[in-house]
Amino acid sequence: MKKDTEDADLFSTLTEGIKPFKQNKRHFTAPQKDKKQLEEKEQQLHADSYFSDTYQPHLPSEGAMRWNRDDIDSFEVKRLRRGDYQPDLLLDLHGMRQSEAKLELAALIQACIKQQIHCCCVMHGHGTGILKQNIPMWLAQHPHVMAFHKAPKEWGGDAALLVLIDIGDQPYRR
Repeated sequence: MKKDTEDADLFSTLTEGIKPFKQNKRHFTAPQKDKKQLEEKEQQLHADSYFSDTYQPHLPSEGAMRWNRDDIDSFEVKRLRRGDYQPDLLLDLHGMRQSEAKLELAALIQACIKQQIHCCCVMHGHGTGILKQNIPMWLAQHPHVMAFHKAPKEWGGDAALLVLIDIGDQPYRR
């Protein structure tokens, strides 16, 4: 017992004047990501996985810009040209960089699928022609794009494309 009291006294003298740390209530768990961050990450994933800058699809070198998947009737492209389809969503890419345009294009296609929209319009503008050249290449790579054609005058003409989206088993709307 005597030894224990001596040890306690020694400990008391050694720790005299020391203040205990204040307990920090901080927990080190991963912070909650908000919905916007998750959507941006998903868009980036879609843009990175579907759109390649090196892939060169067979696109027309003369005439109006048009394309359709092999399993889609070319009559659908003709209907796009005539304006039979009315776009329900419009995407304006004026002034965007290529990386931004890729993200927005992926988001547009995802939004069309989610909202069951069959036709949309992508306005790339004239500008330097970089987006006008790349957007058809990117659209031709996406598995949910059925066809696209240069938009009629009322939807942008040479500076826009009307795009048909494969929304699954839903009936097509006109």
